[in-house]
Amino acid sequence: MKDTYQTITEASPEVLFKDRNSKFYGYAFPIKTEEEAAKHLEELRASHHKARHWCYAWQTGKAEEDHHYRANDDGEPSNSAGMPIYGQIQSFDVTNILIVVVRYFGGVKLGVGGLINAYKTAAQMALESSNILKRTIDEVFVIKFDYPEMNKVMQVIKKNNLNVIDQKLELDCKIFIAVRKSDVESIYNKFDKTYKVEISRLEDQ
Repeated sequence: MKDTYQTITEASPEVLFKDRNSKFYGYAFPIKTEEEAAKHLEELRASHHKARHWCYAWQTGKAEEDHHYRANDDGEPSNSAGMPIYGQIQSFDVTNILIVVVRYFGGVKLGVGGLINAYKTAAQMALESSNILKRTIDEVFVIKFDYPEMNKVMQVIKKNNLNVIDQKLELDCKIFIAVRKSDVESIYNKFDKTYKVEISRLEDQ
């Protein structure tokens, strides 16, 4: 079971690819939603208001089965821009990412092959200049117990080096933990078998 994914945590530096007087500016942004992608595109359209095309591709979702993507040629010939950009997202195996390539037309037509190469290269350059990190795919659980069981719960957390992301410690306590996907079954069973302790997935609440 694959329980890791790759992404970027900050925007890439601007990169530039030139071909026969056309300029292709490449950008990569970390995103989690389509709305975030739209916001970055809006900002680039404002900052590059004299450009001819703002072509892009994005992908969200950590696990492969949760991936959503979109590719847009923005007026370039069909599949000459958006899909070559998306191809680089696949090639670098990254997700939760938006890549935009902004084109200033230089007066010479590049043909479909030239466009594919230019958009692919600008996207590749943007990714090569990005800081790509590997992350684990985690599931969030809430552990519920009364205060006297605190010691037992904390022992399991410390022994398994679990990531506590929030806690509410009152008479009835709740601790929220993030568990790596491949460890979910064993960690769930450890808490489930602990007397007077309840564990459940956050989405099941």
